[in-house]
Amino acid sequence: MAEKAPKNDVSPPLEWRISDALVDYQSALAEMEERVRAIRAGEAPELVWLLEHPPLYTAGTSAKIEDLVDPDRFPVYDAGRGGEYTYHGPGQRVGYFLLDLKKRGKDVRQFVFSLEEVIIGSLAAFGIRAERRYGRVGVWVTRADGREEKIAAIGVRVRQWVTYHGIAINLEPDLSHFQGIVPCGIAEHGVTSFADLGLPVTMDDLDVVLKQVFDEVFGLTPRRMALEVEPAPDAPGLAQRPLEETHPVFQL
Repeated sequence: MAEKAPKNDVSPPLEWRISDALVDYQSALAEMEERVRAIRAGEAPELVWLLEHPPLYTAGTSAKIEDLVDPDRFPVYDAGRGGEYTYHGPGQRVGYFLLDLKKRGKDVRQFVFSLEEVIIGSLAAFGIRAERRYGRVGVWVTRADGREEKIAAIGVRVRQWVTYHGIAINLEPDLSHFQGIVPCGIAEHGVTSFADLGLPVTMDDLDVVLKQVFDEVFGLTPRRMALEVEPAPDAPGLAQRPLEETHPVFQL
């Protein structure tokens, strides 16, 4: 009797997809939902999807209606992710991360921390010092005059250990479009972009770096997450609070 071939437990590399044309938001949501189902069923590999949307606002699960300052300016969509209101539009690199945390370590806090690290490391490659602000959503830069402004937003959802939604990095969007909302519910600080900081970086340049840094942090082939979550230096107890209180995460 012939011996059975050993079972191959090696996970396939994830799919890295870049969409050149603007992607309709509702179409993107539907595609993410289907891909999450397929990943959970073992029918498709993980996916990182880089794209741009036409101008629109999205509402997360914690969005407050009073933060929608100009509801008629652009279409408003219920995103189903964690977080509050955010803007998407041309010139902004949106990254959707559909990853199987069963293969990467079942730690949502570590996943979000690592996602922040992808943004911080990518921006550092272009000379931008971007930082976390514990208890405040997003990734931030400090201007020469001391102003703190957000350059990237994060909002994710986790369904039975499969992640989706992700990040939005402001490369060269129309920053006036953010005026129709209170971005992520934070009114006391502004937003900025690569262009606003005087950096003429192309979307292709950013995409190359994002892939390199993602591979360093997460791995293009699934592996256990290795970054340790650092405690907040000015609020040591913050890391012990429920994740939904400190990061834009919605779990199901």
